[in-house]
Amino acid sequence: MTEITLYQVDAFTDRPFGGNPAAVCPLEAWLPDELLQAIAAENNLSETAYFVAEEGGYRLRWFTPTMEVELCGHATLASAYVIAQHIEPGVGKIVFQSASGPLTVTRAGVIFTLDFPSEAPVTFDDKGAVAAALGIVPQAVLKAPKVDGGKLMASLASEAEVRAAAPDLAKVAILPGDGLIVTAPGDKVDFVSRYFAPHAGIPEDPVTGSAHCVLTPFWSARLGKARLEARQISARGGDLTVEDKGDRTLISGTVTPYLEGRIRV
Repeated sequence: MTEITLYQVDAFTDRPFGGNPAAVCPLEAWLPDELLQAIAAENNLSETAYFVAEEGGYRLRWFTPTMEVELCGHATLASAYVIAQHIEPGVGKIVFQSASGPLTVTRAGVIFTLDFPSEAPVTFDDKGAVAAALGIVPQAVLKAPKVDGGKLMASLASEAEVRAAAPDLAKVAILPGDGLIVTAPGDKVDFVSRYFAPHAGIPEDPVTGSAHCVLTPFWSARLGKARLEARQISARGGDLTVEDKGDRTLISGTVTPYLEGRIRV
């Protein structure tokens, strides 16, 4: 029998039951991928993160209940929190190696800042598929530049429209790319968003760090400033401070611990 320590924390929030819950499992060595995927399915959270220490930092991987993904913000934030609290108390900088290259997380008190690759979106001809999935015609449809895996983004007129969006998830699941971001100017923050990823086993993600690699360059150019306050207005909700650094996006937030346990498999 193998025992694995599990931490569940709420990322991008300062209160329990807010933000995006992530499971974090520190490992001494990699287990079979089939087992990692089975544990993620059993956890049934948007993401389960696993990391193994290696020279200069940690190797980090992320699994939804149905698949491994190339980049995940909230579970990276959660993993950095677990390391800073339980493995290297007081550490100020953590370097993760990942499928998306090196990812650095810095800590200043209770604030953790992710340094992620930017994915500035470009106008995309979706042939009306996004409007059909949303039930509303967006002001614009854009897509992150990855040929196959880039996130689609629908720009709407107002925060109220984003809140009211009730997309047909079956139609969202067959859209080209890696799920659908819906965004608009915020009433009390610079911009708001929601993110739907039924293709990855996540009908609606509570708070999505990787989506802000697309959102940040878009809103930075549109609003004419580099540093912005953002809120993902899912049912749980989450708060992020983001900064456009050209080819990189800085994403900052807090973490609230929820659960510690042991997995026995």
